[in-house]
Amino acid sequence: MASKALIPFLVGMMLLTGVCNTLLTKYQDNQCVRNCDDPDPEKRKYFEQPVLQTAQMFFGEAGIWLVVGLRTAYQRFAKRRSPTANGYQPVTNDDTDADDAASINSEQPLTHSRTKPSAGPDGLLKGFGILLLALPALCDIFGTTLVNAGLLMVAASIYQMTRGALVLFVGLFSVIFLHRKLYLFQWLSLLGVMMGVALVGLATVIWPDSRAKATEIVGQVVENASADALRAALGVVLIAGAQIFTATQFVLEEFLLERSNIEAVEVVGWEGLFGLAVTLIGMLAMHVAVGRTDAGRYGAFDMVEGFRQMTEYRVIWVSSLLIMFSISGFNYFGLSVTRSVSATSRSTIDTCRTLFIWVVSLGLGWETFKWLQVGGFALLVYFTFLFNGVVQPPFKFLQPNEEVEELLPEEPIEHS
Repeated sequence: MASKALIPFLVGMMLLTGVCNTLLTKYQDNQCVRNCDDPDPEKRKYFEQPVLQTAQMFFGEAGIWLVVGLRTAYQRFAKRRSPTANGYQPVTNDDTDADDAASINSEQPLTHSRTKPSAGPDGLLKGFGILLLALPALCDIFGTTLVNAGLLMVAASIYQMTRGALVLFVGLFSVIFLHRKLYLFQWLSLLGVMMGVALVGLATVIWPDSRAKATEIVGQVVENASADALRAALGVVLIAGAQIFTATQFVLEEFLLERSNIEAVEVVGWEGLFGLAVTLIGMLAMHVAVGRTDAGRYGAFDMVEGFRQMTEYRVIWVSSLLIMFSISGFNYFGLSVTRSVSATSRSTIDTCRTLFIWVVSLGLGWETFKWLQVGGFALLVYFTFLFNGVVQPPFKFLQPNEEVEELLPEEPIEHS
């Protein structure tokens, strides 16, 4: 658990890196990579590589092993410098004869035995059981790729607000698979979250942002006046649907962590390694099957073109490095504080993250202000707070007569 003096700093860094994750990814999406000098904006091609962005996210997660290694090295160094590490104990001058007799007749060694280092995960994750973490990593692959594809079609704030649908699926899956109990006010909260997400989606469909560039895939399907609205609707559906995979990931992590003893930071590291390996293998397979064909060339599955775009354009590879560092930082800071702060604080952090993304996007001109979006966001915040117990139910008949238990006591966090 983090020191109380460090918690404000850790929370601030968690908030900063969380905001940077979304804004830097959207910044990448807005970069032109082909036909950039063409006077017709419709012929310009932008960086549309959601699968490659998923790989860079897992690279950032795997990078947390560097933090684990540095921390372990520091702990060993500090232990060697400590006198107690070699069995030395301070000797007091007021020992009595009784103490001497007790020490002579004692069967215990005079020096304390050294604490054995942890042998690693136990329970389900012991030995080759660690491979079970590949299951939540697979969910993370599908979820992250879908939200990255959706982010190509909607504004950054719409993307962040739509991810609020996560609480809906976490609640439902906790009841179905973990046999948790939901109270009436929590069911009503889930209904309210659905209404909030629907309003946010409706706002972007009615007033789509022209700055959210259409992808080649969508452009081939819709070429009429309603293309912007349909693109925005598809983006919202992709992001909301991706929360099914994220919720499944949370439930799997909860199931595994309840039955094993492993540090949460190591869970992120292992999932990063498994996710990166599977994503790279999948990218290679899809490149061979689709990316090399005439229809797939220059598309999301053309791995050669994707790496060319990332390496040739400085702004893209620099932003990729920043995203990797930001992802690692977000996971480390998040895991450092998640069990040190209350549900109120965690919900407030998530709300502030969305607000900051919204304000920065408006300031950069990436999107326009929509009053309907404000209403949807207000519903999302209130009913998420209500679900998490941050605010009390407004009516007495909704208030439970017993203590409400946490749905996910192991408190998994979003990795991006």
